[in-house]
Amino acid sequence: MVSSPHEAMHRIFQDHPGLFSGVSEVLGVDFGPLAGVTVMPTDLTEARPVERRVDTLLRVETEDGGSYLLAIEAQGKKDRDKPASWTYYLSYLHTKYRLPPVLLVVCQDRATAEWAARPVDIGLPQWAALTLRPLVVGPHNMPVITDAAEVRKDLALATLSLITHGADRDPDVILKAMTTALRETPEAIKNPIVELISQGLGNLPAAALWRKLVAVDLSFYKSPLSEEIRDEGRAEGRDEGRAESRAEDILFILELRGIDVSEDVRGRIAGCNDAETLLGWLARALSTPSAEGLFSDD
Repeated sequence: MVSSPHEAMHRIFQDHPGLFSGVSEVLGVDFGPLAGVTVMPTDLTEARPVERRVDTLLRVETEDGGSYLLAIEAQGKKDRDKPASWTYYLSYLHTKYRLPPVLLVVCQDRATAEWAARPVDIGLPQWAALTLRPLVVGPHNMPVITDAAEVRKDLALATLSLITHGADRDPDVILKAMTTALRETPEAIKNPIVELISQGLGNLPAAALWRKLVAVDLSFYKSPLSEEIRDEGRAEGRDEGRAESRAEDILFILELRGIDVSEDVRGRIAGCNDAETLLGWLARALSTPSAEGLFSDD
């Protein structure tokens, strides 16, 4: 079954076709400035009943009048059958369109990225008839963007970077930079970015932190995700469990960030019944260097 992160890692190139310019710069490979990008059909099925589909396929037009095909594959784990499939994709695309094909593999963990990046020779040991050489992006080479100003410079690249680093031990700074940047981003751009990140993080622990950040930092913002979060909050507010829920959220965020919480602090949080006070502590929990820092302005 295709996972949400799998979809997000390649779909972002459909939503932001120019993203490959930033990615190729990260990889140190100069493909030249883009003059245009067309989303292509992904069905590579032959007349025989063997279905083959690439995740995303783009036709890229360059400023010098050239063209090439960019096949993008999201890879969640090592798969010994994939190199053969990828080689087939590239050969088929070259045969069908008579354009140079490029394969970009997007990964969310270092081991899979390093596996995918290895050249694969196809043929006899003494003479390889074909050599598969994918371009690979993942946590091993994507920049960690923690500055909101840098996020604003290239939202698509920052989003892909965030997704590829979603399993990092300390994702809170990366996520915080994104929500800070999104505050000043037009809603038409902001909405799909918020949803794409949520999809890309899947079931990772960072996904829960992202939901909290969207609720706190983008509380004014309307999107399917933020509305869902606020609906949950309103439902909680209709019963006596609202304060308890916020206290649990505060403790969850501190635990996720690896911050030690003493029994005294835990008791003070759990014993507070004032919703506004708890909301303030919840906001501070996202960036405070210590649990005691929650109460610095009280």
